Amino acid sequence: MAAPDRPAAAPVATRLLDWFDRCGRHDLPWQHPRTPYRVWLSEVMLQQTQVRTVVPYFQRFVEALPDLRALAAADADTVLALWSGLGYYSRARNLHAAARLCVQRHDGELPRDVRALSALPGIGASTAAAIAAQAWNDRHAILDGNVKRVLARYHGIDGWPGLPRVERELWAHARRHVADAALPDDRLADYTQAQMDLGATVCTRSRPACAICPLQADCAARIHGRTDELPTPRPSRELPRRQAHALLALDASTRVLLQRRPPTGVWASLWSLPQFDDAAVRDAWLAAHLDTETAPEAMAPVEHTFSHYHLMLHPQRLRARMADRAADDPDLAWVDADSARNLGIPAPVRRLIERILEE
Repeated sequence: MAAPDRPAAAPVATRLLDWFDRCGRHDLPWQHPRTPYRVWLSEVMLQQTQVRTVVPYFQRFVEALPDLRALAAADADTVLALWSGLGYYSRARNLHAAARLCVQRHDGELPRDVRALSALPGIGASTAAAIAAQAWNDRHAILDGNVKRVLARYHGIDGWPGLPRVERELWAHARRHVADAALPDDRLADYTQAQMDLGATVCTRSRPACAICPLQADCAARIHGRTDELPTPRPSRELPRRQAHALLALDASTRVLLQRRPPTGVWASLWSLPQFDDAAVRDAWLAAHLDTETAPEAMAPVEHTFSHYHLMLHPQRLRARMADRAADDPDLAWVDADSARNLGIPAPVRRLIERILEE
């Protein structure tokens, strides 16, 4: 005798919204109030960064720059200082540039059209859709890292999600689910948040909580025991290692010498210690810019990992004063502890400076 057919599972949107109402995150600071500016800022901050890390940065940022026009009017140092420690600083530079473009082209508001949003610096297709869905309840699919993981497992999709073929398949599923008539027009913001919450809190990278997942009944990865395999990991590669040298120069007032980084490249436009690819270039720069009062003293190396390489920074500490021939360089400045807090400084460099200035 054939087994009776199991009843069809409710639509994905229905199950996600029911779960979100009971278990989703409803007290995130960008939800109260939920304005286009606050949604946009949160989405950019959440790129490659977890919610618990973002929350204090978000609160500090909106307290200083409460709306888009305030962001556009701020100088780059203010924006980078508010972002300092959050990493991936190109996000902050793009945010600032996009705000200024909105003032120039969109009457100081974020455009509601996703194509216009996607044309702004730092806003890709998924971020534009997430802004439109959460700020205006517009019907758009998203595909951030959490959603990719949920969909890859639910639909049993093999292949690293960063591959164009796999990403196209994931987008097709995301759009099909958001187009479902079971998803009410007035709940697009909740549905968007529900997807992200499910990936962040239940369908996690390791040890997903399948027993409490609202999609467990027909999740391909759970049914076939493949939650550890999906999504397919990115092909492994060993990050190269690089060496660099830095000068931690202090003047008679125990201020530290900072140099603004170039406008492109690693730590672009941030204030950091003068940094050099090799010791010979460092020594030549030191001779040209500073009159030393003590011999340089080697400090413990500082290690930092970027997305594409490991950096071993070798700092030297010394007492010095600015040579007359370098005094007018606008990219060099003596900074005390209070002033350093108001500048955009890379996190590992800030920790090193704070340790020295607090001695």
